[in-house]
Amino acid sequence: KLKLNSDSQTLIENKVLLLYILNKVGKPISHKELLELVLSISDMNYFYFEQFLLDLLQDKYVFKYEKSEDIIYELTKEGISALELTHDIIPGIMKLNVDKLFKESLDSIKDKFSISADYTPNSEKDFIVRCKVIENHNIIFDIHAYAGSREQAKKVVDNWNSYAGHIYPKILDL
Repeated sequence: KLKLNSDSQTLIENKVLLLYILNKVGKPISHKELLELVLSISDMNYFYFEQFLLDLLQDKYVFKYEKSEDIIYELTKEGISALELTHDIIPGIMKLNVDKLFKESLDSIKDKFSISADYTPNSEKDFIVRCKVIENHNIIFDIHAYAGSREQAKKVVDNWNSYAGHIYPKILDL
């Protein structure tokens, strides 16, 4: 569904570039983080960024939801398929720049956010949840917990990501 606009090949390149960046991130990302990444990688202006993002949302290549007063974006399966079909449209030099600058930008964005959580299957019926607090590239708090279902594991991860700023100091006080 990515349409070539008669205006310019650049429009399609920029949409595919957004898909490429979202794919490189590999996880949900906030609007602010995505904007920072895009602006550090390309000379796309803010208004074009917003329009391209809106187009990708309307085409269902990107999914948007709210989480803790933030707008979060995630690449959909359709978006991944579209990227696989169109990634050659991005000039090789731009991909090189994306890959190089992406790592630097993502590292600096990660430095700003020091709370993380994820879960992995331990067996078919239970999951291991890992909650961390990171400061200056050092893990200063790391806890593993077991969850009896994927839903329970997801709830622990969501609660940690939402409330770790309150939970962590209480744990230290105990």
